[in-house]
Amino acid sequence: MDNLINGTNEVFTTTEYDYSDMVTPCQAKAARKFGSSILPTLYSLVFIFGLLGNMLVVLILIKYKKFKSMTDIYLLNLAISDLLFIFSIPFRIHYVVDEWIFGDPMCKIISGIYFLSFYSGSFFIILLTIDRYLAIVYAVFALKARTVFYGIITSIITWGLAILACSPGIIFHIAQGENGRITCAFHFPHQSHFGWNMFFTLQLNFIGLIFPMMVMTFCYACIINTLLRCRNEKKNKAVRLIFIIMIVYFLFWAPYNVVLLIQLFQADLSLDNCSKLNGIGIATQVTETLAIAHCCINPVIYAFAGEKFRKYTITFFRKHGGHHLSKYCVFLYREPLERASSTYSHSTGEQDISAVL
Repeated sequence: MDNLINGTNEVFTTTEYDYSDMVTPCQAKAARKFGSSILPTLYSLVFIFGLLGNMLVVLILIKYKKFKSMTDIYLLNLAISDLLFIFSIPFRIHYVVDEWIFGDPMCKIISGIYFLSFYSGSFFIILLTIDRYLAIVYAVFALKARTVFYGIITSIITWGLAILACSPGIIFHIAQGENGRITCAFHFPHQSHFGWNMFFTLQLNFIGLIFPMMVMTFCYACIINTLLRCRNEKKNKAVRLIFIIMIVYFLFWAPYNVVLLIQLFQADLSLDNCSKLNGIGIATQVTETLAIAHCCINPVIYAFAGEKFRKYTITFFRKHGGHHLSKYCVFLYREPLERASSTYSHSTGEQDISAVL
């Protein structure tokens, strides 16, 4: 929540206690004012679009897809991961406007949900990448490996790893009074403050950006190499989608991770005066909001960008939206549905490409 890791302004109140050369702690008033005026609107938009998009993914998976593949299992878990974070947003909105009024147990619970959704989301994006890699590069092996059973087993293990990764964050989150307001923030032991601070920052950087980008780069490079050897009219579309996935992930997460690193070494970079701390605080809030907005993009990239999933969505709106939507979404009633239930081609090559699409 309001701490060094997730990027709200109270980090400076906690950090400055380590600097003996400062006369009074910097309370980062400009960053707090910015957060209370801008963040509620941004969080509300993330809440609305993220809730609608991910709930629609869950609905389509249950109603039409019926969890027939490993990909469906991972998509469901990714949507659940995003929804976990989305349900915590109302608490965050109240917090940035006023103070933490929900007590210490809820501080740990909401903070735990934040980190659990962060780690599990990164893990399931990695699993979806590996799933695509197996389906295309090792198509024969994938017939045995990419089953619903293995999807469920790996999902359970993934949630276990996410809980393990977020448990220290839950332990160190405490609700207490600071500078005239109640905060829900990290409170590390004073003697090991910098060590724990570095551990959490590097952990977030590695799991949130470095490791996923390494996996994406390797897997998608192999996928592109395979697709370029395949004679199929859909391969260009598949390659474009791969680049979109990687670029979007990098653009949403890289700024936040860079700011976290700058924040960690702010004293070494001579960024520990109040004006610069306020600037870092505002930058952290903006980049964090951009990063969490990725939960709104996940349904678009991993679900609706696929041809089959998109046609299922159109089918759903046609059946349940009635003629009210026809006035505003003409494309829903213009696109034919004759192949909505059978997007996969009979050829092996097109089945492989459909794993990307």
